[in-house]
Formats: sequence, structure tokens, C-alpha cells
Amino acid sequence: MNSQTGPSSVETLEKALNELLLAGKALEAFERFYADEIEIQDNDSPPVVGKQANRAREQAFFNAIEELHRVELLGSAVNGDRSYSEWIYEFTLRGGGRVRMCEVSARRWRDGMVVHERYYYKPG
Repeated sequence: MNSQTGPSSVETLEKALNELLLAGKALEAFERFYADEIEIQDNDSPPVVGKQANRAREQAFFNAIEELHRVELLGSAVNGDRSYSEWIYEFTLRGGGRVRMCEVSARRWRDGMVVHERYYYKPG
């Protein structure tokens, strides 16, 4: 394991990424911490591959939000080049209702960047 992906490095990176998410700066976190070859997967759906495709997906998601009510980090953990964080999000969609989402993000890191992220979530 090199110093870029060692446990303390991943802990530092995970903390910095989560701090941006808590500050409502998800798109900034995406640009800073996600690799060009990023694969992002929702639950059991096929992964979306590449930074450009995932950037468009993220922007569309955040453009659909009328108001963000709550972003809460319940906890996080690091094991080698993997990190995990548990979240509660509450938001109102444009033209829709209020949504409460419980989510776990599982990330794989390489050379200081997230190369794979899978979201496990459900409404409620």
C-alpha cells in the first residue's frame, strides 16, 4: 500500500469529502475527489462510468432539488482503500414533494481519488 492510499490518507480524504457534502458543496466535492474513470452505482443498477457522464447525472439531480432541508452524517469508517459513510438527506423536489432518504455510500479510493462509489439507499 503506498502513502496515497494508506488508511490514514483515506481517512483524511474521506473526512474532507464529507465536510464538503455537509456544507452543501457536493458538486465541488465531485470535482475535487472523483477520478476521471469514476464508476458510480445506485443500489443494484448498472454503474455509470466516467466523470463526464456522472457529472451530468449529479448536476441533473441537484437541479431537480428545490430546497435542501437536512444533510446529516450519521457515521463513517475506513478500511484500507475503502470508506463508508451513512447519511440522512431531506429535500423537496421541484414540482414534487418532500423526500427523506437514508443512504450508505461505499467508496473505493486509488491515488487520492474515488474510483468507485456505490449508493445503498431507500426512502424513509
